[in-house]
Amino acid sequence: MAAAPSSGEVSSAPAKAGPERIRDADRTRAEILDTAAREFAEKGFDGARVDEIAAKTRTTKRMIYYYFTNKDQLFVEVLERAYTVIRSLEQNLDVDHLDPAEAIRQLAGLTFDHHESHPDFVRLVSIENIHRAEHIARSTALSNLANPALDVLTRILARGREAGQFRDDVDALDVHMAISAFCVFRTANRYTFNAIFGRDMLDPALREHHRRMVADLLVSYLTTR
Repeated sequence: MAAAPSSGEVSSAPAKAGPERIRDADRTRAEILDTAAREFAEKGFDGARVDEIAAKTRTTKRMIYYYFTNKDQLFVEVLERAYTVIRSLEQNLDVDHLDPAEAIRQLAGLTFDHHESHPDFVRLVSIENIHRAEHIARSTALSNLANPALDVLTRILARGREAGQFRDDVDALDVHMAISAFCVFRTANRYTFNAIFGRDMLDPALREHHRRMVADLLVSYLTTR
């Protein structure tokens, strides 16, 4: 629910009533969040300016504060939406009918594809780590996304152990960490890696090799006794 304008401020909210007003509000919020995500990803939390976000949207700084209260809350909601996208993709991945090893490959591939096509997500996560997760810590929505992130993996690992394929000394969070480490590093460290080693990790010629590599690493580890 949007916070009320601060005392002395005149709300810039549309005066329309009913469903049309709700649709307009949803569109305005979405546009603000889209623009804010790009600004935060490009300039960091400290470098991004609400004035600039307002200038790049069809709204005003006052309207942004009407919907999001302040810059901190705007960043929280940008993070919430970014994390919700990947969590939703993971939950909707239909792998319960697959062999456990193939299911792991599918999940790793999904994360690989998402992080490659959403570099702003990786940058936002990196920025939030610079701020020691102070924004995520105040978000109920993000804390509630922990279990969905692990549900699919937990089921896959359980089936793999029951079938005698997977080792039993690893949990879902271990595997989630391993997938994230590879996929985040590939995008977040693209420029420093290229400057030091002369290899662009996002070179299209390497894409399928790296996508298969992360899956092979995971399956090899899980099936080693």
